[in-house]
Amino acid sequence: MSDRPACYPSPPATLLSSTGAERLPLLDVLTSPVPSGVFQSPRDDRHVLCLHLGDPVPVSYRVGDRERQGTRLHGQFCVVPAGSSTRWTVSRPARSLLLRLRPSLMADASDAMGLGARGAELAPSIHIRDAQIEHIGWMMQAEDHDGYPGGRLFADSLATALATRLLALQSRKGASTSEPSRALPAWRLRHVLEYIEAHLDEDLTLAQLAGVAGFSLSHFKPLFKKATGVPVHRFVLGRRVERARMRLLEGRMSLTEIALEAGFAHSSHMARCMRRVLGVSPSQIARSAQ
Repeated sequence: MSDRPACYPSPPATLLSSTGAERLPLLDVLTSPVPSGVFQSPRDDRHVLCLHLGDPVPVSYRVGDRERQGTRLHGQFCVVPAGSSTRWTVSRPARSLLLRLRPSLMADASDAMGLGARGAELAPSIHIRDAQIEHIGWMMQAEDHDGYPGGRLFADSLATALATRLLALQSRKGASTSEPSRALPAWRLRHVLEYIEAHLDEDLTLAQLAGVAGFSLSHFKPLFKKATGVPVHRFVLGRRVERARMRLLEGRMSLTEIALEAGFAHSSHMARCMRRVLGVSPSQIARSAQ
């Protein structure tokens, strides 16, 4: 039996706690080589989703006394619950995109979906195909490749979406796509909006904003969207674009200074977002002021 390569590094520095304390992010991602032969996957204190990358590969998968066989196709995934280990037999070397999700988020999502504590327990599975989970995986891969320009808030939003979708698939209960019956109370919304404006230059997290609102992560997201009409990360992006636009019109700061004050990773990230939201570049806005 061969050892699996050391493919579980520390979380990216950009996803660590803004307080400086090293705690696991809600979700992180990495591309891992998968050796041929028989090996035991390492134990992780997070739930791990393995999305297959590339050509089809015949594999077998054993958990406890249960063994399943099949051919892994690009985009299919398996689920390895937190604290468990699985034995794999792989016919030839392959690659996987590993999504690692904090179990506490599953409990929060289960509560929001009315599934109870037992509903948050993930069962091991193999060869699952789901378009929504694939899409989340590719977006996390793109974020990782670009150095997380969307910051922790975007990654946190993907994490809660992933947890909700996993529970929906497992419980056969459709993920909640309908609007919640109530919105975030006006006074709580005001506190959240004031907090966003005061900390726009920081790497905001979903947990921070949910804490300001006084709700759990999974409850806060739909309540905020009901109150504002847009998801949390898109609202914050809009406010960052607007602050950058105002600073460009004032004409007193460099592009780098404006990007950092508005909370963008760098000036190129700011330019991409402004073109996407406003349809114009920072230089075009600056010229219009002149």
